[in-house]
Amino acid sequence: MRLPVMPPVRPMLAKPVTGGVPLPDSVAGGLVYEPKWDGFRCIVFKDGDEVELGSRNEKPMTRYFPELVEALRAALPERCVVDGEIVVVTGDRLDFGTLQSRIHPADSRVQMLAREVPASFVAFDLLAFGDDDLRGEPFGVRRAALESALAGAGGSVHLTRISADADEGRRWFEVFEGAGLDGIICKPLASTYQPDKRVMLKVKHARTADCVVAGWRPHKQAGAGGQEIVGSLMLGLFDEDGSLQSVGVSATFTMARRAELIDELAPYALGDGDVHPWAAWRDAAAHEGQRLPGAVSRWSSGKELDWRPLRPELVVEVGYDAMEGDRFRHTTQFKRWRPDRTPESCTYEQLDRPVRYDLADVLAR
Repeated sequence: MRLPVMPPVRPMLAKPVTGGVPLPDSVAGGLVYEPKWDGFRCIVFKDGDEVELGSRNEKPMTRYFPELVEALRAALPERCVVDGEIVVVTGDRLDFGTLQSRIHPADSRVQMLAREVPASFVAFDLLAFGDDDLRGEPFGVRRAALESALAGAGGSVHLTRISADADEGRRWFEVFEGAGLDGIICKPLASTYQPDKRVMLKVKHARTADCVVAGWRPHKQAGAGGQEIVGSLMLGLFDEDGSLQSVGVSATFTMARRAELIDELAPYALGDGDVHPWAAWRDAAAHEGQRLPGAVSRWSSGKELDWRPLRPELVVEVGYDAMEGDRFRHTTQFKRWRPDRTPESCTYEQLDRPVRYDLADVLAR
């Protein structure tokens, strides 16, 4: 492979905009708006029949998406470097949970998943075309070249939408979430491509929820004196049947705060005769079709995820951006304890659910 931009390349990044909407609408040279795709960031390097998929951390993902390699080989120009996102579509929306399952060490499993849950690629920037390195060109020039390069693309290779209208960007921010997207990217038209620099802006949904703290996981590092400290709080919500469901974790703490949490959680440790609602996790059969906290990790084969159960009586307010099915899509942010709330009041009904939106309408040019 011989290209004007060679792997590995770290993608250009976006810094979060505090306060959410309204979207930023002024910057020197002008701004444009794109949907923020919820997938794996990927830079595609193509030289003839050679195709390599580079990840955000510079590690190749080529072996995990053989069907995408074939699609990109057919859809992209002879020699180019394209920045974009790998996504998986289930029904009419993005499915990040299923996308995560595509990263598997066994080749036989990779081939099966490629057939059963094929991935798609959404392009949004062009770093090189033919013998030309475009990273020093303004985004407006790169975008025009990308549109030309992908003029004949189709199938599982898409070109992201773009708009210079802030009102249109705000509308996308509201309605596209229903298709599984998680915000808006604001790009300065005059900006060059700067790897690993937060040149762009991103606006994501910001919400809060009150959850039951049902347990905690130890941090991989010990605290002072070799004592255990908290790695993450394990969160639960009650469903319509009154069952406490595992919905995710809160894990954004300083090391000092992790040590303090040990004392704050101590009064809720299980006592003699206490039965935890997630006690069935020790039975491997209980994990069929579920994501309980004691399930075997798919990232470390055969390794149980060690945790410390608590009496489900403590309520915490956390910040989150979106749900993926019945769980928080990403790690939540600790806000405050809620001693004024009862655990039974922490139900799914409090959550803001976006109106469903057909992903096909987002992908349509």
